[in-house]
Order: sequence, then C-alpha cells, then structure tokens
Amino acid sequence: MSLSVSRRLAAVTAIAVAGLFASTAPAALAAPTAATAAPTPPDIPVANVKAHLAQLQSIATANGGNRAHGRAGYKASIDYVKAKLDAAGFTTTLQTFTSSGATGYNLIADWPGGDPNSVLMAGSHLDSVTAGPGINDNGSGSAAILETALAVSRAQLQPTKHLRFGWWGAEELGMIGSKYYVNNLPAAEKSKISGYLNFDMIGSPNPGYFVYDDDPTIEQTFKNYYAGVGIPTEIETEGDGRSDHAPFKSAGIPVGGLFSGADYTKTAAQAQKWGGTSGQAFDRCYHASCDTSANINDTALDRNSDAIAYAIWNLGAATPVPPGPSFENTADVNIPDSPGAAVTSPITVSGVTGNAPATTKVDVNIVHTYRGDLVVDLVAPDGTVYNLHNRSGGSADNLVQTYTVNASSEVANGVWKLQAKDGAAQDTGYINSWKITF
Repeated sequence: MSLSVSRRLAAVTAIAVAGLFASTAPAALAAPTAATAAPTPPDIPVANVKAHLAQLQSIATANGGNRAHGRAGYKASIDYVKAKLDAAGFTTTLQTFTSSGATGYNLIADWPGGDPNSVLMAGSHLDSVTAGPGINDNGSGSAAILETALAVSRAQLQPTKHLRFGWWGAEELGMIGSKYYVNNLPAAEKSKISGYLNFDMIGSPNPGYFVYDDDPTIEQTFKNYYAGVGIPTEIETEGDGRSDHAPFKSAGIPVGGLFSGADYTKTAAQAQKWGGTSGQAFDRCYHASCDTSANINDTALDRNSDAIAYAIWNLGAATPVPPGPSFENTADVNIPDSPGAAVTSPITVSGVTGNAPATTKVDVNIVHTYRGDLVVDLVAPDGTVYNLHNRSGGSADNLVQTYTVNASSEVANGVWKLQAKDGAAQDTGYINSWKITF
C-alpha cells in the first residue's frame, strides 16, 4: 500500500440503495439466478498461498532484501508469477513503463473465454518498499490472486464474464503501474471492465476484516462470504485512495476489495470482535524490514483468499442484462459549499411506455473534494425523493457510482432530477454528469 496521505476522516454511513455495475459497461450485472447459479467456489489452500510467499521472500533475500520498483527483486517476482500463469494456460502480457528513471512492469493475465465485452478483473501490487521484502504489503494480495487464478485453471472454469488478473508495479511510488494501465486503455476497453477487485495487505499479523464500500454489489458479495463464515466485517477507510483501485475508480469503473489493516491501531472493540491485540497496529511491520514471511496471520490469509475465490466465482457467473433506453445530462452544475442550498440537474424523459422499472439505473459522476459531505438524491417527476448517497465514503474525493432504484411506482416520462447538497463546510465540487436508464 502506498504511503499515507493527509485526509479527514468521517463516519461511514451505509448506502441505502443497492447498486449495480457502472454505466460505462455495456450491460448491467444481475446476480446469478437459481437456474444459472454460479459453480461452487473452491477452498483456496492456504499452504499454496504461503508457498508463493516463501518464493517471494527468497527472491527478496537474494536481491538486497526487497522487491522494489527498479530493483532486481521486483523483476524476479514478476517472472515467477508469469511462469506460473503461463504454465496454467493463461494469456499473459508484460506491460512496461518508466518511473523514477527505471523500467517498471505490470503483468496482465487473461483466462480464455467468457464475454469479452464484460470483463471482471482482480489485481494486486507486486512491488515492495525498499526497506523490506514486502510479504504482507503486498505479497499477500499478490500470492492470493495468483493461487485463485491457478484454481480457475484447475477447475477449467467457464464463467459468463471474461476473467482478467493484474499485478502492478511501482504502487509504492503512487500507484504508478495501475495508473499507467488504466490511462493507456482505449475508452472502448475501459467500458468493458464491469468490475475491478483490489487486494492489498490481506494477511496482517494483528488482522481486521475490512471491506471496501465502493460498488454496492461487489461490497455485498464480500459481506455475504463473511456472513456465511460468521466473521463480522467493517467498512475499509484506512486505504481510501491509497491503493490500485483508485485509478480504476477515477475512470468510472466499479471497484471493491478486501484489506486486513496497516499502521492504524486496533481498538478494544475490534480486538473483542476479531481477536488479536488492542492498542497495537494491525501490521507493526508496515513498510519496514520486518515485513517478512513471519509477518503473516495464516487465518486471515486463508479467509481472505477464500473470499477472493468466492467473489470471482460468483461475480464471474453473473448474467449481463441488456439496458433499456438511457437519458443523460452532461452540463456542469456547481454545488455550493455548506450551508448553500441543494442544486438539481434535470433530465426530461419521453417516449418510454408505462412506469419506470424496479431496476431503474442511475449513473452519477460528481467531482468533489470530499464525497463524505455529499447528500445525493434522485427526484422523480412527481416529487418523490430516492436517496442515493448520504454522506458516506469518508475522506475520498469524487462520487462516481451507479445505483439501482426501485422506481416502479413512478411514470417514466417526465422531468427527473439529480439533487446534490454539501452537508459540511470547506469542500467544493460540481455535478459533472448523470444518466438514468430504464
């Protein structure tokens, strides 16, 4: 995970309206039905994940004690992962970029088959800091998605969606590799990625169980897994904007992921809930030389690895649903800082027969310096208000999200409005665009 940035923290309020995948995708994603249920996800052997970590530790030990960008240990790490995937039948691509005067590498692995216009992607950064071997940060995420990819191969999985995995370089320098990948994808290719799952530090020695609260469908998928094994979760706030999901999110791609904690301190309530030691950091070796193969909690690594497979198997089997007619307003509308009044952006809908569907989709793109201040509503033609976003998301900026609204009691034709209000002072922004799809 990248170095911490200065930010305000706010309590996270859960979004009341469930969301589907972003409007940039050609089709929304529905949960598998009983007739098209996802195949049973495998139990990912934690011994296999730890074997990958042992290899990464050996690589670091043989290369100056780290696997950092521009160092021999990083290239050896990429070569190790690539060889495993090539042997398992993946199509791999080594993408190069330059940062700080050194060549960096991203590794992309595609599993043959699936809908090429609906791509489910999972990724982790493979580089360490120069101070140590980076086994939890982020050998843990890299090893877990590698073993999940190998499990896809062993099962010869044939998901509805096309599966793609990515290992990113130079994350510790500011998500350089993942930014390079996203920024160099043609718009048509970005629009095909229906979801990106990020895994950065999932084996912390004093672990918490944190779930990203970005895309509601992805978030709920991980929560379903943990509910099934009786482990409570919390919303992830420590890593907001600090890992490789950030470039994807900025591009309007739905994101989600898991995290077991870095240098924040575990509270007494968290220790009571999850075990471990209160008053200590989740990972006392964060960005330090002691982030070795001894700096891993096997139980957390095992649970999170299984959760990754659960998400890949279930989200990968989801059925694309063709969207109905869409209407969009791309005019900028300034949102005054609090205590300014709410502002609206209207869309006039015509030519749609009958009522809006129960799966009315609302795509929101708001540029703002602190989305935790925003209250955003959909206002129907008759004045009925549907809350979409209520001051959640903590210190992250911008609100690029897709919501599904049960508006089946509303006549579709008429003037719909997106309403936004800033709920606290000191931050600014504007409605960039929004779209409603019936």
